Amino acid sequence: MSHSPLDEIESSRAPLLDHLIELRQRLIIVIAALGAGFLACFFVSEWIFQVLLLPYRDAWASVHDTPVEATELTANFFSPLEMFFLRLKLALVGAIILTFPVIAWQVYGFVAPGLYKNERGAFAPFLILSPVLFWSGMAFVYYFVLPMVMRFSLSQEQTYVGSGLSVELLLNVSDYFNLITTLMLVFGASFQMPVLMMLLSRAGLLKADTLLKGWRFAVVAVALFAAFATPPDPVSQILLGSALLLLYFISIGAMKLIEAGQAKRDAQAAEEEAGNSE
Repeated sequence: MSHSPLDEIESSRAPLLDHLIELRQRLIIVIAALGAGFLACFFVSEWIFQVLLLPYRDAWASVHDTPVEATELTANFFSPLEMFFLRLKLALVGAIILTFPVIAWQVYGFVAPGLYKNERGAFAPFLILSPVLFWSGMAFVYYFVLPMVMRFSLSQEQTYVGSGLSVELLLNVSDYFNLITTLMLVFGASFQMPVLMMLLSRAGLLKADTLLKGWRFAVVAVALFAAFATPPDPVSQILLGSALLLLYFISIGAMKLIEAGQAKRDAQAAEEEAGNSE
């Protein structure tokens, strides 16, 4: 029995509408989570910004050889509404960070029905690993990268006693916040590299030996990425490049374990098939 083109269109319309309805529902959940996170972060945005200023305070005390307890600093803004809009940006970025697991879970829930059962089982661990690596990248920025960048910046000051022109860093809240968010988002996204590499390995599209042989090209690619993705300062570029190279070789080790496990499962499946054929 033949089907006309109109029948084929009608038969495909219902599944398409189901997918669109599911997509709408998941988008509503993501938007609701972002909205709740935005409101929560906005109400505590002043406290969050005080926490974000701590690396600058500690770096200033270290460079000027002053006890942290005796340090009194002032951050500046230069337009009437600058601080208010900064709080809005801070709340939005905070909401994205807080709701990252919700967003990842909704994406997984949308694509999971199109995966086989073993593929869903293989994908699930990476769903947990991805937020952990994202937050690890941001923590790395807060505890290591930002203090070193601030110490490097403050070391450029020129202070003279008596005669001479003193050059001091005047901290602008917007510039400081933009620096932090840029570094955190870049490092958080870059730390997803192991997840991507291991997923490609599970899919059989990438081999650990191939990456190990091409490590020289990886060094060049990481150096170029770090140069363009980070602000133009050598500290953040070197730290990002070093972290990515470390994650690169750790990912290769994890891929070798995945490949060994897959080879073992294939061998067991072959033995079972041979036993059944006998």
